[in-house]
Amino acid sequence: MIKIRDLGKRFGELQVLEGISTEIHKGEVISIIGPSGCGKSTFLRCLNLLERPTAGQILVDGIDLTDSRTQVPKVRQKMNMVFQSFNLFAHLTVLENLTLGPLRLLGETRETAETHALELLRVVGLAEKADNFPEELSGGQRQRVAIARCLAMRPEIILFDEPTSALDPTMVREVLSVIRRLAREGMTMLIVTHEMDFARDVSHRVFYMDEKGIYEEGTPQQIFEAPVREKTRAFVNRVRSYACVLGSPDFDLPALNAGMEAFCEKQILPRSSRHNLMLVAEELLLAWRAALAVAPVEMTVVYTEKTERLELVFEQAGAEYNPLESHGLEDDLGIVLAQNFAEELIFTRENGRNRLTARIKR
Repeated sequence: MIKIRDLGKRFGELQVLEGISTEIHKGEVISIIGPSGCGKSTFLRCLNLLERPTAGQILVDGIDLTDSRTQVPKVRQKMNMVFQSFNLFAHLTVLENLTLGPLRLLGETRETAETHALELLRVVGLAEKADNFPEELSGGQRQRVAIARCLAMRPEIILFDEPTSALDPTMVREVLSVIRRLAREGMTMLIVTHEMDFARDVSHRVFYMDEKGIYEEGTPQQIFEAPVREKTRAFVNRVRSYACVLGSPDFDLPALNAGMEAFCEKQILPRSSRHNLMLVAEELLLAWRAALAVAPVEMTVVYTEKTERLELVFEQAGAEYNPLESHGLEDDLGIVLAQNFAEELIFTRENGRNRLTARIKR
C-alpha cells in the first residue's frame, strides 16, 4: 500500500532522515517509537508531503508522491493525519468541523455529510457534543473529535502524530480506546507514540527510530521482549546511565560521588540504593587504583527502570587485571565490604577488555 524507497530529509545542513526503505501493507498498524528528536514526526510528515523529502520516493498504491506531476491533495484525501494539537476550527461547532472537508473537498451533500458525521461522533462517543464548540470540550474529547474529523474524509490510511502527548492519563485512555477500535476494524495506521503498552497491544509491527532512520523493526513481541540492537534494548527497558572516565590514580572522588548522587536523585532511587551504590563504588574504585596507572577506566552507573535494577560497571582495555583477586590486605577488605552491599560482583575478560559489574542491593 505504501512503499518507501531510500527516503531522506535535510533541514539546511542538518540531516534528519537518511536511507529509509520499508513497506506498509493494507490493514497494518505500525507503531513508531524512539527518543525525542530522532525524526519520528518528520518521517510521518514526509509521508503526506507536509514536509517534502530531499531524497527518495514515497509510493501510495503505486502513485509516486515525490513526482511533481502528482496531485498531492487527492492522495492526502486517502491518507489523512491526526496531530497532537487537535487543530480544530474554534469558530465552528463539532458537527461543522466534521462536515467542512466532505462538503468542500469530497462534494458531498450537506445531508450526507451530516449523517456520516453524526455516525462518526457516535463511534467516538461524542454524538451529544455535536453542537458544542471545541473550547467547551476537554482535551481528550477534542482529540476524539479530531479523529472523527479525519474519518469523515473516508481515508484508507491514517497517520497519528503523538495523539496523546498533550493529554492527562484519563484522557489518554479515551483516545487510545478509539484507535484500538479502528485497529480492530482493519484501518491502516501509522502511529508515532510514547505509549509503549499501547504500541505492544495494537501493532502488527513496531519501528524503533534512531540514527536518522528505522534502527530496528519487528513484531511487538520481538521489539519489546527480545530486541536485537543495543539502543533498542536501552529504550524499551528505559535504561538510564551516568558515565565518566578515570584517567589516573588521583581521581576526584568527591566529584564522582556528587555525579552519582545527582543521577540517583534524578531517577528517584530510594536512599538505601544510593547508600549501597556509594559504598560499593568507593571500595571498587580503590581496588582499581593501581591499574589506573597503566590505562584509564570507564565507570558507568546503569539504572534499568523496567526491572528497577541498579548496576555499577567498570571497563578497562589492555592487560588482564581482575580487581577481585588478592592485591593486598587493604584491597581484600574493600572487596569484602563491596560484596556486603552488592547482590553480586562479576568479572569478565572479553575482546581485550576487563569488565567488572556490581549489581547493587536495593
